[in-house]
Amino acid sequence: MTGWTADRIPDQRGRVAVVTGANSGLGLVTATELASHGAHVVLAVRNTPAGEEAARQIGGDVEVRALDLASLASVRAFAARLAGDYPAIDLLVNNAGVVLLGPRRTSADGFELQLATNMLGHFALTGLLLGNLAAAREARVVTLSSITHKNAHLDFDDLMFERDYRAAAAYGRSKLATTVFGIELDRRLRAVGAPIVSALAHPGLTRTNLTPRAWEHRGRFGRLIAWAGLLATQPVEQGALPQLRAATEPGVRGGQFFGPGGLWETRGRVTEARASREAADPAVGKRLWAAAEELTGVNYL
Repeated sequence: MTGWTADRIPDQRGRVAVVTGANSGLGLVTATELASHGAHVVLAVRNTPAGEEAARQIGGDVEVRALDLASLASVRAFAARLAGDYPAIDLLVNNAGVVLLGPRRTSADGFELQLATNMLGHFALTGLLLGNLAAAREARVVTLSSITHKNAHLDFDDLMFERDYRAAAAYGRSKLATTVFGIELDRRLRAVGAPIVSALAHPGLTRTNLTPRAWEHRGRFGRLIAWAGLLATQPVEQGALPQLRAATEPGVRGGQFFGPGGLWETRGRVTEARASREAADPAVGKRLWAAAEELTGVNYL
């Protein structure tokens, strides 16, 4: 049987879609496909010149807006302007992310940078745009997970990894937190009967610019590792399919999770994925939600 492809994306005309990190990698492919099927796509990017170049490459009905997910001030400013310009938002793709395998770094707000960018920024952004999403017909929020979440654990006594910092473990923790967020968002939307679907996706092992950037602190040795790692990854066009399916397939249910179905979920055709036991634990979701509200100052649902 033929697997799901971008050819199966239905007509997106009349829909407003916001894609974070849309200037490269998975976000660029996602934005390109949404625009080519008729959506008005907001490219929410930290690097606006790169975003403008991406917009020229994409063509179609797109615009570029500045968003730094590692700064809550930037998130609030972006959301306020967007909410004012678009009373109804049909799709929010929480795609942007960082992989940092060097020394521990912090965000503008003092948070561990991977957790700040990958989860906390998206948590705040989603909450600030929730009213606009609720005003749309059949709105969706798609949150990008990673298979690394399955081997991670949230330490609520040291959520910012200030003790015994290990970069790879911190990345896995940030993606576990992101996955917990997407699942808990679904629970809370259902509980209040909100007309918004929260779905999740992960790209398996996919060839993006995050791989070489993650190793750039190691110089020539890092470049060699990054090059070797790229050989084991699938093309970005394939890796973007799970989130495109989550974003556009008719009938997607809240809490559905899509990813590659081959070789331990690292590559291949799109199928339903399974979250780790910790990611799906309602008690973990409730605790992380409370922590995120306190850290970001954004309270919703």
